[in-house]
Amino acid sequence: MFRARPKRARRSRYQVSYRLTRSVPAALAAVLLIAVIVGVTLTYKRFDDFVSATTGHHLNPIGEVVQVVEPAQGTLAYKLKHGQPVNILLLGMGGEQNDAPYLTDSIMAVSIDPNSNRVLMVSIPRDLVVHMDLQTTPGRVWTNKINAAYEVPYTNIICCVAPQYSGRDGGGRAAEHEVGKVTGLTFDRYIAVDFVAFRDMVNALGGVDVCLSTNLDDYEYPNYNNGYIRGGIHYRAGCQHLNGEQALQVARSRHAVQPQQSSDFGRAHRQQDIMQAIKQKATTVNGFAKAPQLLDALQKNIHTDMSLSDMKAIYDWGKNLPDSSIIRTALTGPSGAADGNLLDSYNCGMGPNVSQLCADDQSYNMIHNYLASIFIDPKTLGEKAPVQIANGTTSFAGLDRRVTSMLDPTGLQLADPVGAHRVSTSTLVLDYSGGQFPLTTKWLQTYFGATVVAATPANSPPAAGQQTYGLVVVLGHDYALRFLGE
Repeated sequence: MFRARPKRARRSRYQVSYRLTRSVPAALAAVLLIAVIVGVTLTYKRFDDFVSATTGHHLNPIGEVVQVVEPAQGTLAYKLKHGQPVNILLLGMGGEQNDAPYLTDSIMAVSIDPNSNRVLMVSIPRDLVVHMDLQTTPGRVWTNKINAAYEVPYTNIICCVAPQYSGRDGGGRAAEHEVGKVTGLTFDRYIAVDFVAFRDMVNALGGVDVCLSTNLDDYEYPNYNNGYIRGGIHYRAGCQHLNGEQALQVARSRHAVQPQQSSDFGRAHRQQDIMQAIKQKATTVNGFAKAPQLLDALQKNIHTDMSLSDMKAIYDWGKNLPDSSIIRTALTGPSGAADGNLLDSYNCGMGPNVSQLCADDQSYNMIHNYLASIFIDPKTLGEKAPVQIANGTTSFAGLDRRVTSMLDPTGLQLADPVGAHRVSTSTLVLDYSGGQFPLTTKWLQTYFGATVVAATPANSPPAAGQQTYGLVVVLGHDYALRFLGE
């Protein structure tokens, strides 16, 4: 049986590029690697203190030189050099000035494919409910929002935490495990930054210039006393210079009056804009001169299990990466609607009065398949095949819109979807091109588990709004069941 979903108004979001022109991983790496770039100008002890505080390890100059020359197996440098994928988990947490210092309100999974020179960034919403298996008792689970995973080793929120999630990097390991279950990614390293580091980074650089697409008015922005800022926060549309506290407000705001700013998708884009501004300023000559202040800002408020050679390897690999090679997607849609992409809003374990997002497919197989397939071969994309998604089910309204939104970041040439097609039990790829796009046809057939039909307007009459050229994917009842994990 299909689950009933509340209907929401949705704005059109197709034929919009989701390719990222503002890279959060690059920004974080750039800020971290300021230390690497200008390290020769600092005293050895000062630099060692920074590396030790952020990574938990002291400098090993000889070992770092060896890693540069011939990296050891398993290191990030080795994997990047030999074409092996690298996955990094980026976490943003409240820190000591927040009443819940270890909750990770920002969660991003970054997957690097050195073979195709592309990077995937996946935003994971903080309200996603998961059944965490972080305790010593086999089969015992703790149901909570995924943003609580990082705090497990550092609080008494649950007992009997498994030993692999204890110690300095326990929170990172726990978050990697839970986000890994959802995404299907195995993480190599993590980076966790708190609000203090974020704010102090901006102040150390003398502020940053950020542009907003619309006004941002939030009357429920929290203060530092478990209340709200009187009168709220207000930022105008357009470009403006922000200090550290202002940049933090723009990055954190969750309850803006404007729909474009209140969604998780809009919030993620604001964070990326600010991180891009930090990156640009940190990597200028003036930014290099501020390296000591940046080290002070970051030393106590950033945690990672990356080594110095790891940081350098990522920086060297990605420093000249074009923006077009970085793909951003999210498990929720850009409008912020509850029924966006692969998640829904219903009670999946936290109680009826708790805001929560739940995976439609609780096995996560649909999410795994989606993220594993997002790097489409450039030769396939080079066919520039016109593709349209049509809904051939009667019981899953909006499935065509969801799938189109999901596939938009891949680079496929997608037309507006068709919401009402003739009913189909099986998923079909209608090829109206006469075989003109074999690689795209094969990819669609494999991804959807579809049957390819040589189509003409005569033998496959179009529905209202359907194209009769290129390729049309008719989503059948079989795909709808897989989408829901039923």
